[in-house]
Amino acid sequence: MTMTPGMSASLSWVSRLSSTRPLPVGAKLLRPLRPRLELLPSRPYSTSTRTSSPSSLDPASRFREVAIVSFVLGALGCYGLQRVASGAAVEADSDPSPLLNASNAPSELPFTHGTLQDVTKAIEELRQAFPESRVSTDPSVLQLHGSSENSYHPSSPHSVVVQASSTEDVVKIVNISRKYRVPIIPYSGATSLEGHFSGHSSGSICIDMSEMDKILEINEADGDLTCQAGARWEDINSTLKEKGIPLFFPLDPGPGATIGGMVGTGCSGTNAVRYGTAKGEWFLNLTVVLPSGKVIKTRRRARKSAAGFDTTKLFIGAEGTLGIITEATLRLTPRMPTKVAMAQFPNVETAVGAVNDILKTPYGPHIRVFYVVFIPFNAHVLLIECAELLDDNMMSAINAAGLVERPYPVQDTLFFKIQGSSESIMEASKAIQEIARKHGSSHFEFASTDEEAEEIWQNRKYALMSTLGAHPGTKCWTTDVCVPTSKLPQLVYETKVDLAKANLKYTIVGHVGDGNFHALVLFSNEKELEIVSAAVHRLIHRAVAMDGTCTGEHGVGIGKTEYLVEELGEGTVELMRTVKRAVDPLNLFNPGKLYPQNNSSHRRHDP
Repeated sequence: MTMTPGMSASLSWVSRLSSTRPLPVGAKLLRPLRPRLELLPSRPYSTSTRTSSPSSLDPASRFREVAIVSFVLGALGCYGLQRVASGAAVEADSDPSPLLNASNAPSELPFTHGTLQDVTKAIEELRQAFPESRVSTDPSVLQLHGSSENSYHPSSPHSVVVQASSTEDVVKIVNISRKYRVPIIPYSGATSLEGHFSGHSSGSICIDMSEMDKILEINEADGDLTCQAGARWEDINSTLKEKGIPLFFPLDPGPGATIGGMVGTGCSGTNAVRYGTAKGEWFLNLTVVLPSGKVIKTRRRARKSAAGFDTTKLFIGAEGTLGIITEATLRLTPRMPTKVAMAQFPNVETAVGAVNDILKTPYGPHIRVFYVVFIPFNAHVLLIECAELLDDNMMSAINAAGLVERPYPVQDTLFFKIQGSSESIMEASKAIQEIARKHGSSHFEFASTDEEAEEIWQNRKYALMSTLGAHPGTKCWTTDVCVPTSKLPQLVYETKVDLAKANLKYTIVGHVGDGNFHALVLFSNEKELEIVSAAVHRLIHRAVAMDGTCTGEHGVGIGKTEYLVEELGEGTVELMRTVKRAVDPLNLFNPGKLYPQNNSSHRRHDP
């Protein structure tokens, strides 16, 4: 019998299918016939009339032709049925590939998750896998792990909270999550302000990483450190200092932030003007548990690598939607003598103008350091490590909160953290003061002692607590945006005017060296909350219109998904969704966060 092109292509497809993926039922039936089918004669396709008609074939030949076509069609049909069925169940006992079969994923997020019965079964299996003390369904625990007092975005309590202590624990939890299709959401420092660890409405497993807080290895000679994801950045730096190691980890977001969350949100902090953000080279490698349950390490410990694209960056800023970080290797940098200076200005515009001029001088961060370079302390080198703006309302709040020994002038104020030898600091202070005076500064002084310097900087880091302490009985919505530094004065000015028109109380703090600022807006009731929400919405659109971003360091979470298409464009957002579908086709990892939903009901504001 001569094979037609369609029959040949079908058999070729079945042959390839059987060697690359689990066979559907029909293809399995065909497997014993493959050796015989391959012996059938074939010829190039021709449109000429066949010399013999089907009726001239002997009965055995006709039977073989019918049988072959039937088997092929059966294989195709069974494969199609299996593709449909695979959308309803996952083989729990199969060995998952590093990436689940993305072709089975829906074209849109989210995917259909497990039922209430599936959630119940998942909880039962978690109780069997872990000690009773590490699995909780206590309502107060579920609520605590699924919402934040400082976030006002939609939230739901989790169905169960499981305490993990190792990468192996995380793998167990992920496998149970996948088996029953129950969303899984990581939790550690709980400092997020955009709803990153909120529970899912279909029911969710919260994996508490807070006990995974160990420093596993310190390589002083190489200037790096490996720790678990639940380690806090402050504890890491305290440990290095206690051990007499003259290195530190320079990323400094809000107090209590952990390494896993810092990776997830692509954090930065007050040191960003000197050291950059999490998206620099501060995370040398990550250990990640994928949605498939596989564990990967993104790269080795070498300072640089040209081996393939940088998979570490894939997870920085992914907010736990692509994988769960369990360990990280951090790049450290030398500690340098530091002084803190403070200068008051008549308004925000003059303060920011002074910073821009200072950063353009030889005393600004004219070199961004990507490698550990030990600089002799007697060298005449000075670098601006931080340049922070606190508006007049913030200075008033610090005084009113009673957290300082002496009150500060209530004016728009710049705090500088300056690194270098004592000689270079004194030498450069004259140049900095001269620039400040040119921009209208009425007062410039250095902290007189290390203790006073620490106090000043702690007051900046605890801006939220100072704001709330100065206004008892209120709540605070904190948001951040970032624009090109030349646009910052205009943005801050327009925001202050807008908030004043709305009759809202607020404070503003900003990393003026990189164009990032935070608005802390107060309210007392639901009506005021609606006014605050609208003001925050206007602020974000204002920043994006200035070629800025809806978030400089807080991340997207739930609160800012609606702005991503406006900022990044539909093509970029769809690329993000494509990566998500490839890595997590069942949409189990932190669903509802980061990726904009296509339905208009998800948007909380009109454009």
